[in-house]
Amino acid sequence: MRYTLPTTLLLSLLATSAVATEHDYWQVQTSVYTRHYHPEPDHNNHQRLIGLERGYASGNLWGGAVFRNSFDQSSQYAYVGRRFDSNRHPFYAKLTGGLLHGYRGEYRDKIPLNHLGVAPAIIPSLGVQSHGMAAELVLLGNAALMVNLGLRL
Repeated sequence: MRYTLPTTLLLSLLATSAVATEHDYWQVQTSVYTRHYHPEPDHNNHQRLIGLERGYASGNLWGGAVFRNSFDQSSQYAYVGRRFDSNRHPFYAKLTGGLLHGYRGEYRDKIPLNHLGVAPAIIPSLGVQSHGMAAELVLLGNAALMVNLGLRL
């Protein structure tokens, strides 16, 4: 089986994961870059995301974010997940799953299973953490990738 670089990195992080976080924490995040794989004229690449996440020493986490979606509509994502820290490097992988709200009108069908305006979502990301700061590469399905910066409180 042939893997892409992000998949290989994610698998290696999961294989060598250990919880490096010794304490529970809060983290605030914002988006700084978005790139759609197949840009369209009506795509918004400025998500203005603001997120708050609660992480635990066990690796479990939960959080929420408000942002402008790819079509400049106000949107929200509430989630639970798990973070997998490397025991040798400052890198980690994170997998969240939750509910996504905000794709309306003509853009309602741009995300799968968007019944009643709310859709399930699974979002993987790869990150690096150092001195209370984090940078994450967030993979948004087959639509886009986003870079978030976070500050641990």
